[in-house]
Amino acid sequence: MDRLYRFRSRSIPAAQAPGPCYWYDSSSGGATRLLDGKKVAAQIESELSQEIRALRAGDVIPGLATVLVGDNPASRFYVASKARACRELGMHSEAVELSEETTTGKLLAVVHRLNESDRIDAILVQMPLPSHIDTQRTLLAVRPDKDVDGFHPVNTGRLCAGNPGLVPCTPLGIMELLFRERIPLRGAEAVVVGRSNIVGKPMFFLLLQEHATVTVCHSRTRDLPGSAAAPIF
Repeated sequence: MDRLYRFRSRSIPAAQAPGPCYWYDSSSGGATRLLDGKKVAAQIESELSQEIRALRAGDVIPGLATVLVGDNPASRFYVASKARACRELGMHSEAVELSEETTTGKLLAVVHRLNESDRIDAILVQMPLPSHIDTQRTLLAVRPDKDVDGFHPVNTGRLCAGNPGLVPCTPLGIMELLFRERIPLRGAEAVVVGRSNIVGKPMFFLLLQEHATVTVCHSRTRDLPGSAAAPIF
């Protein structure tokens, strides 16, 4: 468990893990492998459950706080799934729900309280926030060591520098799936489609740290089909 992006900061419930996806390996004559995300998620849940039982035996109960502003159905579903996963794993969870009219100041006060709480080890402020709220100020307010989404500049800087830190969940989950399926990345050619701070950029750095040769494509890429000849993330 010495890799900086090992799957330590969150669990993906097996029911919500990515479905089967496929790995095309041009180095082996174009063989295609099925990668079963739900199977891997179930393995991770089992491992986490054992780790959390051991922590609880020592009177340590990991805690996750989720903060939801407004009533976006997709966001509400995602936050509820995190609370359910915490219950199933034996973690403490705190769900903070705020109205659509919540001000930036009130949201920052909630984040500050959670930063100072000894019961909370990880904070997830559900995105997107309502348009009148200052998203950047909110993300900066979360303590870097509790920033489970890996959005704080301290954590993004650590990722860029190859140092330990918290990493956004989607690219982290992809890397975990590749590791557990023993997909060789050293020297491999990979294409990342998208350059968002949440998925594309972290994916680039994680693949690069495994010595893959990475191409990043985006909305201004002139020849996307020609650039995407390698496996796409």
